[in-house]
Amino acid sequence: MSKLIALVEDDKNINDILSSYLLRQGWQVLSFLSGEDARAASIHPHLWILDIMLPGIDGYQLIREIKARTPEVPVIFISARDADIDRIVGLEMGSEDYLAKPFMPEELVIRTRKVLDRVYKPAKRDEEQGSQLMLGPYIIDLTYREVFRLPERERIELTAKEFDLLHLFVRHHQQQLDREQILQYVWGSEYFGSDRVVDNLVRRVRRKLPELRLETIYGYGYRLVEA
Repeated sequence: MSKLIALVEDDKNINDILSSYLLRQGWQVLSFLSGEDARAASIHPHLWILDIMLPGIDGYQLIREIKARTPEVPVIFISARDADIDRIVGLEMGSEDYLAKPFMPEELVIRTRKVLDRVYKPAKRDEEQGSQLMLGPYIIDLTYREVFRLPERERIELTAKEFDLLHLFVRHHQQQLDREQILQYVWGSEYFGSDRVVDNLVRRVRRKLPELRLETIYGYGYRLVEA
């Protein structure tokens, strides 16, 4: 099934160019020229690509609303301002990636494919433990990227990056992971910016999964121990 991408870019020429490159990859694309138009559309895309500097409702407001409604859906930010603060704020708000203008459309295609593969590619089943595992009161489904809490089997909403972080800790249970390792796994080798985004992401996971025992190793990183 072809993935649906929502593109919000107020410059019509850039919007048309980016849409055409994305369509060539076989993806479906819905494009919008304003945050208001995107907000009014009743759509559930697999990925949002948002320009930060939009007239009226900007990209920051849109991502707040998107993550409140569908926290698992990834977002890529694009902006004419190549400022570290934009990159950091965007990542802390839950975006998967950030591109500073000007950029080649091919670069957006590559980053889009990487995000879609990472978020929607089914996890490989572990022959010994299957696609689901227990961690304290939590059931973690690696195939469908879902987390439930027993005994009510309440579904816990995690963003794509929050689940990536949890998956990393699960794979390296009891092992110390430094911030650089976490950055490489969750954000990829192309990320450049402060490692404080790691601490912010850990705080969010701790808040949503309070019975998960994530130990802080001061001056180094984190470790998942027995729940």
